[in-house]
Amino acid sequence: MRAAITRAGALVVEEVPDPVPQAGQVLVRTLACGICGSDLHALGDPAAFADVVRRSGGTPCDIADGVVLGHEFAAEIVDYGPGTVRALPTGTVVCGPPIGFGPQGTGIIGYTPVFPGGFGEYMILSEAFTLPVPNGLDPRTAALTEPFSVATRAVRRAEPAPGAVSMVIGLGPVGLGIVAVLKARGHGPVVAVDFSPTRRALAAKLGADLLIDPALESPYDRWTSLGVITGTMDRMAAEYRGLKPPEAVVFECVGSPGMLARVVEGAPAASKIVLVGVCLRPDTVEPGLVANKELDIRGSFGGSPAEYRQTLRDIAEGRIDAGVIITGTTGLGSLAGAIAELGEPDRHAKIVVDPSLEDS
Repeated sequence: MRAAITRAGALVVEEVPDPVPQAGQVLVRTLACGICGSDLHALGDPAAFADVVRRSGGTPCDIADGVVLGHEFAAEIVDYGPGTVRALPTGTVVCGPPIGFGPQGTGIIGYTPVFPGGFGEYMILSEAFTLPVPNGLDPRTAALTEPFSVATRAVRRAEPAPGAVSMVIGLGPVGLGIVAVLKARGHGPVVAVDFSPTRRALAAKLGADLLIDPALESPYDRWTSLGVITGTMDRMAAEYRGLKPPEAVVFECVGSPGMLARVVEGAPAASKIVLVGVCLRPDTVEPGLVANKELDIRGSFGGSPAEYRQTLRDIAEGRIDAGVIITGTTGLGSLAGAIAELGEPDRHAKIVVDPSLEDS
């Protein structure tokens, strides 16, 4: 098959052997695959990416060489491996969480050589996690179920109380997904923060209540106007008087060094901070500040099969308009250029790969 494979840290389009489904697995033809920010991290700093995966208990491999990336996919069933139920006929358009397992072992699809991802013409999926795409949903939109399921998990991890003020910092695809999921669940107000006017406009389409350009004002200056009590002593005094001020939740979706420290500094007392952005380098946080402000810092990673199924229903039934964030489509030959373009946030939010496109 034709695939964009990592070679010495770069993407090279080559002919590679077709993957062969083994027991409990399905062979599919890739119809669409989103380019994820994690792919950019893996390509930009493969050693740090692999180190974080290893230290987190993931399957270690050399991301820089011999890996077909792409874990946000929709595909068409071509064939089945042995020992499969075959409940879905060949030709069915499917998607699913990027969890690969079988005789080859386990791993995230697109981040290990034994489970090549959607930057190639064919993939192997675990039959147990393969879901039919409902309602004639465009495969490009169906592929976005994965990043939006990451958003679904982040919102679940946050457990925002009724009336909570949620601030989403960084409006990449997952940040935009968090805005959409919060609004679909009836939460608000939702504050969307990004330097890019293009991405702020997308957040508005997904229901954000307040848009902030941090080049013009600090988002942390808005807490009081939204009814949030920022100081520890003021909040304690309100509690002693029997008042229940709104909860504050901050979703950190940037994932660059220094962001966590800035969020800890700017978050109101008793707020929740959910780390969603993938930062591969150390950050500095003052423990005394976290303790005195009684901050609750939570990590969030991926999405479970149940969260993926719920997100797919939300998209297919129109509660979440995931397709609005798609700003471009590319073939394999132009993939490297598309990845470079994603570094310019005013131009793109999400580019989807279609391996069938003829380009150069």
